[in-house]
Amino acid sequence: MIEVRDKQIVIDGEPRLVMAGEVHYFRVARDEWEQRLDLVVEAGCTAVASYIPWLFHELPDGSIDVTGATRPERDVAAFVDLCAERGLWFIARPGPFVMAELKNEGIPYRVYDEHPEVVPVGWDGREAPSRTVDYLAPAFLAETARWYDAILPVLAPRLQPRGGNIIGVQLDNEVGMLAWVTNSPDLTDHLLADLGRWVTEHRGTDHYPVGPDDAGWADLVRSPDESVAGRLRVDLGLFMRERFAAYVVALRELCEARDVRDVPFLVNIHGTESGSGAPFPIGISQLVSTYSGVPGMVSGSDHYLGAATSDTLTDVYVMNAFMDAVHDEHQPLTSLEFEAGTGDYSGGIESQHDPSTVELKTRLCVAQGNRLVNYYLLAGGINPPLEEAVGDGNDRLSFTGERHGTAAPIGPEGQRGFAYDATARTARAMTAQQEWLSRMTEEHDDVALGLVLDAYATEYHHPDSDLMTEVVDDLAGHRGAGQRRFLPRSLLLAGFRFGAVHLEERDPAPGSVLALATGRFLSAEVQQRVLDHVRAGGGLLLLGRLPERDLEGEPCTVLADGLGVRGGGFVHDNQHFFPSVVRHGWAAPGPEVRVGWRQEIDAPDGEVVLTDVDGAVCGVSVTAGSGRAVLLTAGLPSDPTLVERAMAHLGTRAAVYVDAPWPGVLATTTATADGQRAVHLINHSAVDMDVTLTIDGVDLPDGGALRLPGRSGHVLPLGLDVAGRRVLWASAEVTDHSPDHLDLAPGLDREGRTTVLLAAGTPVAEHPSYAVDEGPGGRVRVTGGPGALSLRFG
Repeated sequence: MIEVRDKQIVIDGEPRLVMAGEVHYFRVARDEWEQRLDLVVEAGCTAVASYIPWLFHELPDGSIDVTGATRPERDVAAFVDLCAERGLWFIARPGPFVMAELKNEGIPYRVYDEHPEVVPVGWDGREAPSRTVDYLAPAFLAETARWYDAILPVLAPRLQPRGGNIIGVQLDNEVGMLAWVTNSPDLTDHLLADLGRWVTEHRGTDHYPVGPDDAGWADLVRSPDESVAGRLRVDLGLFMRERFAAYVVALRELCEARDVRDVPFLVNIHGTESGSGAPFPIGISQLVSTYSGVPGMVSGSDHYLGAATSDTLTDVYVMNAFMDAVHDEHQPLTSLEFEAGTGDYSGGIESQHDPSTVELKTRLCVAQGNRLVNYYLLAGGINPPLEEAVGDGNDRLSFTGERHGTAAPIGPEGQRGFAYDATARTARAMTAQQEWLSRMTEEHDDVALGLVLDAYATEYHHPDSDLMTEVVDDLAGHRGAGQRRFLPRSLLLAGFRFGAVHLEERDPAPGSVLALATGRFLSAEVQQRVLDHVRAGGGLLLLGRLPERDLEGEPCTVLADGLGVRGGGFVHDNQHFFPSVVRHGWAAPGPEVRVGWRQEIDAPDGEVVLTDVDGAVCGVSVTAGSGRAVLLTAGLPSDPTLVERAMAHLGTRAAVYVDAPWPGVLATTTATADGQRAVHLINHSAVDMDVTLTIDGVDLPDGGALRLPGRSGHVLPLGLDVAGRRVLWASAEVTDHSPDHLDLAPGLDREGRTTVLLAAGTPVAEHPSYAVDEGPGGRVRVTGGPGALSLRFG
């Protein structure tokens, strides 16, 4: 039995932390399957995930082989059963789209040849440049049903609630991604008819100069003029959310009609681009209606961010916070494609990430509540030839060539790769602690990052529309984390632990501080919600240009008017002009800082906190009702000190304080419902750092003196029930435990030793490798090491 409840994945009554690895059976010779799966087990993973590509299983005559009759690697059941024999759960990803670096994204050529009407046209009636389809085209759904008729009877009896090992089924893959990356919305006649009905229902019959039933409707949508461009951009994004949701519902119904049910249905969220997570919420925006608040649905991220740096770890933190912001009270965070290895799929050695990358990103995700992490791609392989040559240069299943996943932790020929040991070390460490990590949620300070989801509905804009382009450029330049990731990176480095709030749907917590990045365009509804929050006694830290128009481009200054401010002159840097700003009032002292731009603010009743060097005001503190707002209208670099002072001015402080000699240490805490806690420390710099740690105003034992090795992460107990004993503190991570022993990793004490503080009266057997004495309040202190430590209980 599988349940998704309280943001946990509960299997047979036990919360689980699922550490999975993607292994493509269709890229591995049948007689090598067992060797790959043995390496998965050795790596500490508890599950295997795999796409099940329609393109691989359909033969040239249109028949479908999923039993291995024509090729042994097509025996899907045999692979799933081999996983079960090794105690591995299985996550099935049967498409219809699978991507996976496959041609046609995994759709058979025949579907396009026999049903040209499913191929979308986009702006100006041009055919879509990618191999996407009109998802709801009747012919495509009928073909998908035919594929499901073949593959789902293999999966249904192997579902975990029926005694099998399949714990989840992913519906399609990265729905809407191809249209986003090509800026080519699906504008088939079939879709335009649906759009017309949506417009009539939501906007009325006179919202556009041409009605949905008029001859000019298709031209208006496909080639909009400026008079309708603002409205159409908004409507198209909102409509497509509902259309994608209808598609996923159709797939789920096809599954349930074929007896695939009672396990979570998974939706994969795309959005990272060129190693950046900044555009990731575009995927949330496109797919939010497919899963948010929908029972039985679980969303999972794609993490393709390259090396673990200050940029990418900030992106990971924000991605997780934004995902959680649209979930209901039960839906957990997961990552269905978590980049493993060095990100090199086809060979060439263009990139080589430090192996610690996978560990640091995994640890941060788990700290934020990820319950499933699927390493993609854990094992590489060989792309088999297509059954029928198409004359495309290699005639293989994939466009990557013969070898695939050349830099995966497990290489194409089954060899241990560059990142195998680090991946295995990480998976084992997380699994060893799943008893509490599977139940813990991150503790947050009284601050939340604002998610304006409609600011990410920017995937479609006509290239010849000045208005559409202007709005999209402004939104993309200011949304989310703000320019230069100022808000979240400054908060993290100042010690703040934060979530996010979906401002189109929810109010910030009363009295909390809202951190919000804005540009010129922000809907009236969101502007009013933010203003109401401040007036009711909340705080606001705003970075960016003051909103002056709504998302359709119409004048809208609700927020500025309510705060008693007005936006003034705007200047941007160039090769001859280098705007710089200085702090004033409570924000001072501080260095003069070069910025990329600044907007002047007129705030007659405000307190000036930032000006440029010529005196133009670009930062103020103002009051509204019983609350306060700090407005910073300049392209600032990350500045933990400034943000810490702003937060104090707004009435909140971080509960975790790490005193480190250099930036690079991230810290957060997690807790279970019954009060067990842990602190998560990540040093993403390459420098060993001596740090002191204070939590909730209390120094940890021995002054919190810790030495964090460069490129390392750690989970330290703050009050864990382990092996039936309460561990109040340990300067090392738990690696194993049983009723009679507790094993810990090498300690982080500055002398290389380990300190463990146990509840008073805990019986500890004497051993020459450690000393036992009385700690504060009669508690039991154990000191041992250097090196790993194994305590024996008396």
